[in-house]
Amino acid sequence: MAAKKPSTQLRLELKADVKPLDAERAGRELAEFAATADDAGLDRLAGFLRAAGATQEFLAAVFDLSVFMRDSARRQPEMLDRLFDVSVAERLAAIGVVIAALPRDPEVTEANLMARLRRLKSEGHFLVALADLSGEADAAQSVRRMSDLADLCTSAAIEFLLRDANQQGKLKLPDADHPTVGSGWIILGMGKLGAHELNFSSDIDLVVFFDPEASAIIDPMEATELFARLTRRLVRIMQDRTEHGYVFRTDLRLRPDPGSTPLAISVPAALHYYESRGQNWERAAMIKARPVAGDIAAGEAFLKELQPYVWRKYMDYAAIADVHSIKRQIHAHKGHGEVAVKGHNVKLGRGGIREIEFFVQTQQLIAGGRFPELRGRATVPMLAQLAERGWITADARDALERQYWFLRRVEHAIQMVADEQTHTLPEDDEGIERIAHMLGMADAETFSKAFRASLQEVERHYAALFEAAPELSSGVGNLVFTGDVDDPDTLHTLHNLGFQRPSDICRVIRSWHFGRYRATQSAEARERLTELTPALLEAFGKTRRADEALMRFDEFLAGLPAGIQLFSLLQSNPALLKLLATIMGAAPRLAGIITRRPHVFDGLLDPALLSELPDRAYLAARLSAFLESTRLYEEVLDRLRIFAAEQKFLIGVRLLAGAIDASRAGKAFSDLADLTVGAALDAVEAEFAVRHGKISGGRVAILGMGKLGSRELTAGSDVDLILLYDHDEQAEESDGDKPLAPSHYYARMTQRLIAAVSAPTAEGVLYELDLRLRPSGNKGPVATHISSFRKYQRDEAWTWEHMALTRSRPIAGAASLCADVEAEVADIVALPRDAAKVAAEARDMRQMIEDEKPPQDLWDIKLVPGGLIDLEFIAQVAVLTGKIEGLGHTTSTAENLHRLAPGFADAQVREDLVDAYGLYAAITQMTRLCLTGAFERNDVPPGLSDLLLAATDLPDFGVLEAHLRETSQQVRSDFDKLLRAKRK
Repeated sequence: MAAKKPSTQLRLELKADVKPLDAERAGRELAEFAATADDAGLDRLAGFLRAAGATQEFLAAVFDLSVFMRDSARRQPEMLDRLFDVSVAERLAAIGVVIAALPRDPEVTEANLMARLRRLKSEGHFLVALADLSGEADAAQSVRRMSDLADLCTSAAIEFLLRDANQQGKLKLPDADHPTVGSGWIILGMGKLGAHELNFSSDIDLVVFFDPEASAIIDPMEATELFARLTRRLVRIMQDRTEHGYVFRTDLRLRPDPGSTPLAISVPAALHYYESRGQNWERAAMIKARPVAGDIAAGEAFLKELQPYVWRKYMDYAAIADVHSIKRQIHAHKGHGEVAVKGHNVKLGRGGIREIEFFVQTQQLIAGGRFPELRGRATVPMLAQLAERGWITADARDALERQYWFLRRVEHAIQMVADEQTHTLPEDDEGIERIAHMLGMADAETFSKAFRASLQEVERHYAALFEAAPELSSGVGNLVFTGDVDDPDTLHTLHNLGFQRPSDICRVIRSWHFGRYRATQSAEARERLTELTPALLEAFGKTRRADEALMRFDEFLAGLPAGIQLFSLLQSNPALLKLLATIMGAAPRLAGIITRRPHVFDGLLDPALLSELPDRAYLAARLSAFLESTRLYEEVLDRLRIFAAEQKFLIGVRLLAGAIDASRAGKAFSDLADLTVGAALDAVEAEFAVRHGKISGGRVAILGMGKLGSRELTAGSDVDLILLYDHDEQAEESDGDKPLAPSHYYARMTQRLIAAVSAPTAEGVLYELDLRLRPSGNKGPVATHISSFRKYQRDEAWTWEHMALTRSRPIAGAASLCADVEAEVADIVALPRDAAKVAAEARDMRQMIEDEKPPQDLWDIKLVPGGLIDLEFIAQVAVLTGKIEGLGHTTSTAENLHRLAPGFADAQVREDLVDAYGLYAAITQMTRLCLTGAFERNDVPPGLSDLLLAATDLPDFGVLEAHLRETSQQVRSDFDKLLRAKRK
């Protein structure tokens, strides 16, 4: 028989038209990969890559568009070479067979298993992406393949660990050839893994239980510790980063009460928890739970026993308000402003994947108790079942199914760029163009149009879900506010709506109808308010501290000059009403602003509010327009205060509504400070010159320090500044009517600037200023000559002062001096240093802070061990000692943590630190936005709790606390590792 002729073509179907961003660059990438194939001895592959054809063009485009795909192929070029002989589907099946066989090999050790799983998973990951991008596999096939790969890897690790425990005499398995059977170790896959809908770079959510009655367990008293230890090893096998990467990041936080329970929980303890303390979000999570590894039969039995808890017998409308926390967004938008494509979160944002999932899960929780066919795990099949039973229309089913898979494709494209666990679209034009090309679309405009249409269609159906809820007037109860005696039925209705002091609420609403406020003096205004009241009470009742929220709204009404327009707007725009209720119920700081300055509410009327990004150009244009024609000095300062207050409020509203994240909010607050402080400086310089003239060659620059310098300001931040100046050497005094020597001139002008910014006027304070970071601190002059600054920093400054300089940047003043200052700071930061000495001094400084300012509790995020200061010190020490990768200097703490040099911090540590900073920033931005004082754990407005869960994408406050505790412990461990070790 003749030998089979070797194939010369890759077995890869091309059904999508994927084009590179840069054809020339793509050609170079392919040529470099051909050279890699040569080096690996893969002559067939190298020759194929150098030929011309559609497949070669596709691969070039893929390598140009995806760093992950390019680097994966370079590391393992044999992955592509195998596709000459087998298809993607056949190779994935073969990988599955190899993974399943690994734990049965007596020669396999834990280290060996980790290495082989990582290489096999990496190949599977690459092939799933390749088939997805080529169009050979659709999104449904891709999520199934990723889920199957996760199942196989988890099962292999579990089987290995069970065999190992059996060999060590820790367990006595009934069947050593089939170790999972009768082991009692239950591994439930949750979320997308449980539903076979895993996204491309997803964590896998696992919940681990064990059956203490299982025959494999030798000593039930030691079972908890044994299975917890095995679970810790499972997590290490799956997610520890090695030179081969990782298998799957593994998250165990969906287990019952994760802050106080072991990693593995006994079945009786778990059942007791769910039946006595289980919450509605946990019921919803259990919809997708599936035994993915371990003792599958025991897992199925556990879920069967849990069914009465998850699937209530009667239609569960009462639970839906609480289940709303699954969505963890403030409100269901109904077209309030166009969605910005750049930076949109495909999973959690408006019209996103979570809205479709919540749409389905809500119906399932209502009706699944009576209709078992509605208990499925997967989203799309459940849409079909809901339509078949008449719960939703065929139009809703088709639209949501179509958009679900479209959004999943978008999500995959985002994640395939660099294998990052993100759901957020890029914020730059090239990034959007890249996603468009990965999806086979012609350009960014085509993608943006399709993406917006998709979100709008999802939004429309999602909003309709809540429109179908019964109105207040159709059965909730009486709402009578006439006369001067409380109506008993109305008091009952108000109590049911969530108000604790219904009599006080009746009194407040009656006062509205008496026309005591300017906003309610006209009959038409009172009429509109009467029509609005039921919806108003419902919205405020849902804030969970309803009485306080309504009282704040009453204060707001008292300050309004008129009410008809507002009442009409709120009546026609429920989303805006819910947003207002959220502000009043969850954000005392914002409520205070809107109450003291009702005109800031006007900004909410802008339909583009939630879609326009509050970037520097946006803010600068509005500031310029706002100051136009303003000539008088005092008027400029007042208008700056008005503008800053309104824009802080609107930036905060965007953060509150999820339109921007913590990072973008920090940049926006910082840009606002740059612009308004800069405008104040311009006004002060001009006003000062009227009396004192100018200094020959005089130049001023403001150096922003701290959070302003790193562009991480919050709504409540002070502003740290250093004012620097320069002038001609021969200049002796200014040329005005009242001349001053240069040092006196700039000191006086700085004092004038301090007053201009921080002195209270009728319009409040612009910013509280802090100049303590200037040379010599409070003892030094308030303004510093550039040469004195240079000399001090090079000859006298302490290490902590140089650490502070790593976050500094010029924010305003003469462009030439700003450039000089920037260059000087860069030179100072780059000076050669003894790395061990810097680390030691940073440690001493951190210890001193800890001794002098101990944290109040876990929520004192700045001061807590492992908190923000630890992260900032790590980044600052790295910058000062040259432990930062990449070109260009950045003052951003987050960016510097991301760029820590591999020799200083490995990939896992970098990822931990960046994730921790993101968590802290999200919490800090939200708490500083909402609260005027410190965060009091035992007195958190319930609405703020919901906002913190939304910002951190966690389902429950206990889970958040547990995560915060684990994160701070990990950061402190990394701090010790990086700064306590001697480094040269």
